[in-house]
Amino acid sequence: MSTLKIPPVAPSHRDDAMQIYHAFKGIGCDAAAIVNILAHRDANQRSFIQQEYETTYSDELRKRLSSELTGYLKKAVLLWMHEPGARDAYILKHALRGTVKDHKAVTEIICSRTPSQIGQLKRAYFTNVGTNLEDDIESEASGHHKKLLLAFISTSRYEGPEYDEILVEDDAKALHKAAKKFGLAEKTFIQIFSERSRAHLSAVSFSYQKMFKKPLEKAIRDEAHKNFECALKTILRCAESPPMFYAKALRKAMKGLGTADTALIRIVVTRAEIDMHYIKAEYRKKYGKTLNDAVHSETSGHYRTFLLSLLGTNH
Repeated sequence: MSTLKIPPVAPSHRDDAMQIYHAFKGIGCDAAAIVNILAHRDANQRSFIQQEYETTYSDELRKRLSSELTGYLKKAVLLWMHEPGARDAYILKHALRGTVKDHKAVTEIICSRTPSQIGQLKRAYFTNVGTNLEDDIESEASGHHKKLLLAFISTSRYEGPEYDEILVEDDAKALHKAAKKFGLAEKTFIQIFSERSRAHLSAVSFSYQKMFKKPLEKAIRDEAHKNFECALKTILRCAESPPMFYAKALRKAMKGLGTADTALIRIVVTRAEIDMHYIKAEYRKKYGKTLNDAVHSETSGHYRTFLLSLLGTNH
């Protein structure tokens, strides 16, 4: 459920484009005006605003935003202006091909998406980047992490709620046997985690705990390492509860000295129109404070205003 607050009667796309154009005029940029418009328009409205701006002023809106805005506000607004279908591809392109590779972002985007979303992502990646996503993962990832990512994006998985209880128990036993081996039998984990549905994996996790008196995630934490561990835990957590996965990821981004702003921006922007309402509820339940308050304490200026606008009401 989206947390985006859109005016009951939004101005026309022409009026919005004109207001943004005037915000660029003169010395400096009226960032407050830009935030006030773009942070309160849905994906379709933003797309129409971009089309109107480019038709009327013969200028690409994203390029103008890039030249006028700065810092984390610029990063957040530019990510927000991508159409949802192309946004994941944009994130992956920079995470895989950037000067500094961001394997955490790659893992989060791929392992948290449903099979249908991955299908859209692969098509968008090819359209916008010009290469297959599989080829870039092959060249930039490594080891068991690479094997899991490639299996996860190339395997068709059922998206419904039903599962086979006998197969669930068999998988729990197979994973327990694999975890007991020295260094963990990666092939078994890769096969089960890439082929089974979310409902099935969630049931496997419950069955594993019941049979072996130990959480499946702890077995992963004890035996897997680094990016491979992160990918397995992401798949499992999203099978059990995507909102809880993101609540934990947001907490981690803001915990301790400094803020991991790239992760904070990525999660808020990509989930604001999908399930941020549920993420906020999980965050408050688990950490005893609202996500809005946490973001407010870790950010400042127009950047803070933009993120808080996407998060909606503080409750």
